[in-house]
Amino acid sequence: MNILFGLPRRLLALLASLRHARSLRWLAYGVLVGAVTGLVAAAYFWAVEYFRTVLLHDLAGLSLPAPAGERLHHATPLGAYRPWLVPLFTGAVGLITGYVVNRFIPETVSGGTDGTDATIKAFHQQGGLIRPLVPIIRGVASVFTIASGGSAGREGPITQMGAGLGSWFAQRFKLSARERRLLLLAGAAGGLGAIFRAPLGGALTAVEVIYREDFEAEAMLPSIMSSVTAYSVFTFFFGSEPIFGIPRFEFRDPRELFFYVALALACAGAGWLYVRTFRWFKFRIFFPLKDKVGLMWTTALGGLGAGLLGAFFPQVLSGGYGWLELAILGQIPALMLFAIVIGKTLATSMTIGSGMSGGMFAPALFVGGMSGGVVGQLAHQWWPDIAKQPGGYVLVGMAAFFAGIAKAPIGPLVMVCELTKGYGLLAPLMVASALCIVLCRKVSLYEHQVDDKFDSPAHVSDATINVLEQLTVEGRFTPSRVTILEEGTTLKALTDIIANTAQICFPVRDRLGRFTGILTIHDVRRLLFEEGLFDLVVVRDLAKRPALLKPDDDLYTALLLFVDTDYDQIPVVSPDDPHALIGLMNREDVFKAYATTIRSLREDAV
Repeated sequence: MNILFGLPRRLLALLASLRHARSLRWLAYGVLVGAVTGLVAAAYFWAVEYFRTVLLHDLAGLSLPAPAGERLHHATPLGAYRPWLVPLFTGAVGLITGYVVNRFIPETVSGGTDGTDATIKAFHQQGGLIRPLVPIIRGVASVFTIASGGSAGREGPITQMGAGLGSWFAQRFKLSARERRLLLLAGAAGGLGAIFRAPLGGALTAVEVIYREDFEAEAMLPSIMSSVTAYSVFTFFFGSEPIFGIPRFEFRDPRELFFYVALALACAGAGWLYVRTFRWFKFRIFFPLKDKVGLMWTTALGGLGAGLLGAFFPQVLSGGYGWLELAILGQIPALMLFAIVIGKTLATSMTIGSGMSGGMFAPALFVGGMSGGVVGQLAHQWWPDIAKQPGGYVLVGMAAFFAGIAKAPIGPLVMVCELTKGYGLLAPLMVASALCIVLCRKVSLYEHQVDDKFDSPAHVSDATINVLEQLTVEGRFTPSRVTILEEGTTLKALTDIIANTAQICFPVRDRLGRFTGILTIHDVRRLLFEEGLFDLVVVRDLAKRPALLKPDDDLYTALLLFVDTDYDQIPVVSPDDPHALIGLMNREDVFKAYATTIRSLREDAV
């Protein structure tokens, strides 16, 4: 955070100056948020891999496979085999996580499924605001959750951290609530694009996962820029190779679509089991337990349970991308794949359901991939001439499974294409994802998703804001001569001025011609008959802080200024000369413009 607070003031001023150059502004914001998110993602990824190597590889002596693109710290000799340390690690991490969360960020206990769901909640219900301490604590806690063996993914925490950065920058630039939400999504897209090394898939997933049947189109430009920038920063440190070292897969036989239909059925069933099991553990076991013994002991118990399962069944530890790569390469038999699906579902439910930090994204991809692998293995065994590449079913299962339970049809599909460096599986990806979404229509992984924009609390207020942001001050006020007061004008002279004008508010300027305040009739009404003060009180003593509008300001900006100052009139200055007044904007002008526009829209809709 010291890096953020140390950003050059000139850079912040430059971005703030782009407030009304919309496209350039969002490009700049996207690049800035993406650059910082990419650095955070790189540090986060390194920390997870480093501490996982220390705890599981060196101390517990577990030789867990790593995918080709993530072999960072595995050159050290394997430690003595001590699997009993795993439940101690996960239990201790759960204990500490529960204490810290309950002590510093208790509002996140009911924040949703994981970091992605918390981001969705912040978008819909919190005006895009995320308290900086939340992603910091959740991010650090998730590092040790995953590193100790807890069944969780990196994607949820990095989504929340990226979203938190977007929210923080939006607050620094004093953006509106709508703009703050868009920058929040841009940060989330940057985190996903970097950690998956899939910039387009990360951007699309971020803008569509907040809805079940819609997506946030306005966020596309900053999200794409953020994701591409974060991806570029991340690959500068870790290379651009995809996560999995796998061969190229191609779909050639149309008859194979029948097997992909079967895959969709299997993934839909596994998705139902995955979500229902998670909710059962969370709401039937851990929530009642939390009310009785507190969060700290609940997360400790969840970590202990997941660690015990992982000690006997190491395939369910951490994110599991190494096992996914082996499944894609056909090195895990079908029966073991089925067992891993059950074990991973239970381990994830205990880890995340108890309140520990981590993401549900990676475990969902893991379970979906293994479910698809079962179908692929069986199809290859019985019809080898048709299902020639069973590993492709693992990749399709990943996308179809997540698309079904997260209601995100496009992002995961594109992500898999980016992971495989080609579109050879595009047709089965589309078929399986579409079927999974239909079959899982009553199953939802994320608690705070809403159907569409009409159901989003965020867009209830936008109905007014969007209308006002499309209207400008120019043309909504009547240019006229404005009476300006000098700071040294006496109360006696002021009474004569007020008697000869219909103005309610008077701009005040100093000897240099600078506007220094505004004087309203309400401020002087009680002094108008105090003749003893006529020569003692001057305008400078009565004026309040200045407020000015420009013709190209939108009416939402004007409305906020009226609310903030409580003035009935605000001077409008020339766009070419900030010292030249061209008229006064009345508060009623804003309301009339809004009412007229709404009436016109309703008439057009009839």
